[in-house]
Amino acid sequence: MVTGFATRAIHSGQEPDPLTGSVVVPVHATSTFAQDGVGNLRSGYEYARTGNPTRTALEAQLAALEGARFCRAFASGMAAEDTLFRALLRPDDHVVIPIDAYGGTFRLVSTVLADWGVRFSAVDLSDLDAVRAAILPETKLLWCETPTNPLLSIADVSALASIADEAGVRLAVDNTFASPYLQQPLSLGASVVVHSTTKYLGGHSDVVGGAVVTSDEELAADLARLQNGMGAVPSPFDCFLTSRGIKTLAVRMERHCDNAERVVEALESHSAVSSVLYPGLPAHANHEVAAKQMRRFGGMVSVRLAGGEEAARALCAATKVFILAESLGGVESLIEHPGAMTHASTVGSPLEVSADLVRLSVGIEDGDDLVEDLLQALATL
Repeated sequence: MVTGFATRAIHSGQEPDPLTGSVVVPVHATSTFAQDGVGNLRSGYEYARTGNPTRTALEAQLAALEGARFCRAFASGMAAEDTLFRALLRPDDHVVIPIDAYGGTFRLVSTVLADWGVRFSAVDLSDLDAVRAAILPETKLLWCETPTNPLLSIADVSALASIADEAGVRLAVDNTFASPYLQQPLSLGASVVVHSTTKYLGGHSDVVGGAVVTSDEELAADLARLQNGMGAVPSPFDCFLTSRGIKTLAVRMERHCDNAERVVEALESHSAVSSVLYPGLPAHANHEVAAKQMRRFGGMVSVRLAGGEEAARALCAATKVFILAESLGGVESLIEHPGAMTHASTVGSPLEVSADLVRLSVGIEDGDDLVEDLLQALATL
């Protein structure tokens, strides 16, 4: 039976426990599982690093939301990303990343993987000719983030998928900012999707995790091998918290989007703000692409301050409802200065973030309170 997104979010992988009838998947807090004979596994589980029923339930839930066959959950978004890169790349291989990639991705590619012999090029993914030119004979992966962090650039996933297919490389999409509620890259032609489940999927700023989702059986098997061999797996309780968060993803994302639109409207004409970056604005460079491939435009908003870095830092210090903190996607609203916080690793590189930029993760509080908080903070500049 074909079901809607919210129904899948609540029920996929979440069947009542067959022994007790519990409607919530139990937290299987065990490191090992009894065997009924040597190699005779009672229910397919032997050791919790290799597999755990609570993790299996989460992986089934995530796969269903992305319209995929397979999912592997990890201890963090970066662990998920690193595992995927190691599944697809070898020394002397090449990867294309966005010119405004997440700082953690840039750090991973430019330091950790570079030490392993992997090379990279950073390009504007909205410039399709530049993407084609960046793909080398050694390129194995086209890494896409859309919307990007923190500039909220939009890439055309379908167009990138066509380029990747022509070049014989895989297209991976970090879908963290959009969440599967707003965007499903596999349906647009991507080979694989990555999430920091810490963000909108968990949704409550109380758990760290990651996931890789694909319908490619061979890739899924290799991810399972690396997941077990490298061991960066989430705990059963982490899986429980993430799964619980996912069940309210649809209603939360609608409120995030509603509030973000309110914030954008209030900030767009403010004299202290030089520009508002939000895919929902008709003036956004790739607004039409976003409208084509996203259900709505998300809960992330970035602003550039007319007063430069000093004003940006002052704004971060002056809010009362928006909490100064890294991360995003939780029910509470957060504010941060990317250049000095989440994207400090890009300083001095072509990916360096402008010092006048402030990133807002708009939560699900009362919209009036969020607008009032930002306006009072801007009045102090």
